[in-house]
Parts: sequence; C-alpha cells; structure tokens
Amino acid sequence: MFLGHYALALAAKRVAPAVSLGTLAAAAIALDLLWPALVLVGIERVAISAAATAFTPLDFQHYPWSHSLLMSVAWGTVLGGTYYAWTSRGSAAVVVGLLVASHWLLDAVVHRPDLPLVPGGDGRIGLGLWNSVPATLAVELTMFGIGLLLYLFATEARDRIGSLGLGGFAAALLLVYAGAAVGPLPPSPRAVAFAGLAQWLFVGWAVWVDRHRRLRHGRALPTAA
Repeated sequence: MFLGHYALALAAKRVAPAVSLGTLAAAAIALDLLWPALVLVGIERVAISAAATAFTPLDFQHYPWSHSLLMSVAWGTVLGGTYYAWTSRGSAAVVVGLLVASHWLLDAVVHRPDLPLVPGGDGRIGLGLWNSVPATLAVELTMFGIGLLLYLFATEARDRIGSLGLGGFAAALLLVYAGAAVGPLPPSPRAVAFAGLAQWLFVGWAVWVDRHRRLRHGRALPTAA
C-alpha cells in the first residue's frame, strides 16, 4: 500500500493537531523508509516479477526486520517513545506509535501472504487485494480522498504556500502512485530501494506544507515535531 499510509497520516491531524504532518507521514511510512535501506545492505530481499500480483511486480522475499507484525509494533514503540522523550506529549506519542504499527495492518490487506508475523517464523499474512487492480485503486484512492478531506477540515492555509503546497503534495503522491500502477517494470531491486528512500522527500514536503497552515479555529500549527 502507498496512498493509504499517507491517508492515515493526513487523517491523524484531526486527533493529533499538535503533531507536524511531516512527523505523522514519517510514522505512517516508517517501515517503508527502513525497508529500502535494509534491501540495499543485503539484510532484506525483494525481486521483480511480472507475475507477483496484478498490481505490483514486487516479490517481497524476505523482510522480517522491517515488515513483520512483531517488529512493526516494536518500531512503533521505539518511535512513539522517542517522540514522547522529545516532546513530552503523551497522547501525541501514542498516535505516532499507532501510525507506525498501522503500516503492517494496511499492508496485510493488499499483500499476498508474504508478510511475516515474527522474524524467523513461518507464519505469513496477506489478504491479496493487489490481485485486483480495480479493487486496489478503489480502496486506496478512496482512503486518500477521505484522509485529505479530514486534513482540510482540521487545518486551513495561512498563505499561498499552505494552499498550493498542499495541492502539489497531493498531486505528486497521485503521480507516483499512477506511475507505480501503470508504469514499466522497475529495472532492478536496487532501483526500487532507491525509489523507496526518495519518500523522505515527501516527509520534508509535508513538514513544509504544515508550517504554512493553521488549525481551523485560528491557532497556529507547531513549526516542528
């Protein structure tokens, strides 16, 4: 899943208005920020196969440290705890931690049965939504639309950057998603990994946009964390 993770980050602004959208986005896609680094150093493996699923050609062969259920909870605990240590915001830290762990649950809906439960275990989970392109598009686009609306209900632009920047952010995510859905096969697993690391650009973009918006009742949004 791609857009669905960002949808949760956008929607989470309603329940954690003090948290930067950049932090929410980083939490929601944390596993996908860790995974490409582990692929590049050879700890985790992915292959490219046109027959993997109808929606994506990525064959996730080994990724227990980034995408097992146990580790998603562990990473959520670590990041939520780190956020609390940095800000002393208890409820916001819980939201950050839950966003990290939510990544596994959303992936379990779209992946074929390849998501591990624990490192070294044999159990694999996946409901296989990616086996249907129309169903995948319907679910992710709907989630993204709802998440974006909830963010718009929670915040308003305080200048043109806050308005145009958010529009550009949403459009860029949709373009990347469209490229993944209908584009050619990736040239190599390393290319996939580097593309995954490029999601840090969206985290920075989200920070920038959020600094130019304010809560609907007029209170300025935080400029960090």
